[in-house]
Amino acid sequence: MDKKEHWEKVYNAKQPNEISWTQEIPKTSLDFIHSYNLSKSARIIDIGGGDSKLVDYLLNEGFEDITVLDISEKAIQRVKERLGEQANKVRWIISDITEFKPSRTYDVWHDRATFHFLTTPQQINEYLNRARKSVTGFITIGTFSENGPDKCSGLFIKKYNEEQLESELNNGFEKTKCITEDHTTPFNTIQNFLFCSFRRKRA
Repeated sequence: MDKKEHWEKVYNAKQPNEISWTQEIPKTSLDFIHSYNLSKSARIIDIGGGDSKLVDYLLNEGFEDITVLDISEKAIQRVKERLGEQANKVRWIISDITEFKPSRTYDVWHDRATFHFLTTPQQINEYLNRARKSVTGFITIGTFSENGPDKCSGLFIKKYNEEQLESELNNGFEKTKCITEDHTTPFNTIQNFLFCSFRRKRA
């Protein structure tokens, strides 16, 4: 089964209360985005957005230029159905992030729990090449920390500490802040995340 098949199967088989990454309120992601003091016209892309509610909150706060990218068509379909008419205000991209061809730049690149699914140097380089080409402002990345699980959704992941994540993004970005956070899943287990923000380095 390839990656797209895997994620289509997950989103077709499970509801939000049956998948570990579901958050009713994406508070940490919002806190990072708010810290950048953006205008409402800022270009924000949510990488691996799935059926996350981050887009709902950003729309409700008046942000006007939001893109959601996910490998799963089913995941994006679920968000569109939930948003109704508001879905027309969002740019939707169905793509594997390592094959994404950015056609514009972004003030904020947000990624909660996609990066740690990239487990080979080639996959990580493909991801970072796309970020370097398209990000003019900030990156927020949330991954499993060293204290997080070894697998998610049946797939092995790559765990990070602050130094390792900073090292991966050092070519092009400078770290501004990192925190760790315990995420309580819908089935009351705990997953420890590392969230870091980075600013695009100026030439």
